[in-house]
Amino acid sequence: MSGKERLAKPGKSRRKQGPTSRPLNLALQGGGAHGAFTWGVLDRLLQDDRIVIEGVSGTSAGAMNAAVLVQGYEEGGRDGARAALDAFWHRISALSHLAPVQRNPFEAFFGNWNLDHSPGYLWLDAVSRMLSPYQFNPLNINPLRDVLDDVVDARRLARSSAVKLFISATNVRSGKVRVFENREVTVDALLASACLPFLFQAVEIDGEAYWDGGYMGNPALFPLIYGCDSPDIAIVQINPLYRDEVPKTAAAIANRVNEISFNSTLMREMRAIAFVRRLIEAEGLDPTKYKRVNMHLIGDEADMKELGVSSKLNADWDFLQHLKAIGTRAADDWLEQHFDRIGVDSTCDIPSVFL
Repeated sequence: MSGKERLAKPGKSRRKQGPTSRPLNLALQGGGAHGAFTWGVLDRLLQDDRIVIEGVSGTSAGAMNAAVLVQGYEEGGRDGARAALDAFWHRISALSHLAPVQRNPFEAFFGNWNLDHSPGYLWLDAVSRMLSPYQFNPLNINPLRDVLDDVVDARRLARSSAVKLFISATNVRSGKVRVFENREVTVDALLASACLPFLFQAVEIDGEAYWDGGYMGNPALFPLIYGCDSPDIAIVQINPLYRDEVPKTAAAIANRVNEISFNSTLMREMRAIAFVRRLIEAEGLDPTKYKRVNMHLIGDEADMKELGVSSKLNADWDFLQHLKAIGTRAADDWLEQHFDRIGVDSTCDIPSVFL
């Protein structure tokens, strides 16, 4: 039986925790600028001394949040992680002022965060449908690289012992997920995890080409199961799982296809976790050899599903602050309702949400 099929117990963690602390692993979804929602969640969790973050798995924007958190924690503990995340998102917003994709004055006046009528977005959408990034961007210019070069220090991530880091990317040739751990995480690994193939050229690492990790793990859960001691994983959900309406417009259809595609691998992993839990509870598996995982979900589908796919390119500071506030509130509500169940049981009803 392969490692991905078996939820084996990992080795004991060497980290010391206080009597009231609750170790927790975090799984961070990708979603462009919507990653600012995750920023708010992380900021709130880092303010709670009872939460001990053991490991973080991230994809795309979730990968960048994860790497910045781990590096900041290595440099200055909880406050260092919060300050690093603040600085990162300030840089992302500053970068957006130079981008051709901007909200038009009409959308800004009425508080519409989507960019569906932005001339720059319409141009980019049209070009990406006709030309590949190897054609419309032959020099492979990616402004995000400059930001990451300034804020990410691979040497600090490699020696970090406070929080385990797992970054996912998709191998273009094999179609398999590649998970980069602390010592392997570089700027290229983060760019690979966020490489949308219609916008950017594949990122080459050690002779292999990589695309966005969301195709094979958004986010990948198995590294947290095998590599961390804590049985608790909190998924920070950006992409809505369910929508009441059937999309009818081209933009709405594209948005829903995007959501389904990037949620598909997560749903498969959740089915496997639910299956193993049922076997353990029915005494069909030896609980000393198989790990019973407690799953948690921190999200706000009501607010996030109001945002279209185009808003993932909107890094206007007001929008990022809006998303951060939603994330902070979601984390605060989750802590208030479910903190006592961390380490005890799942607070996410996997069958009703994912099956």
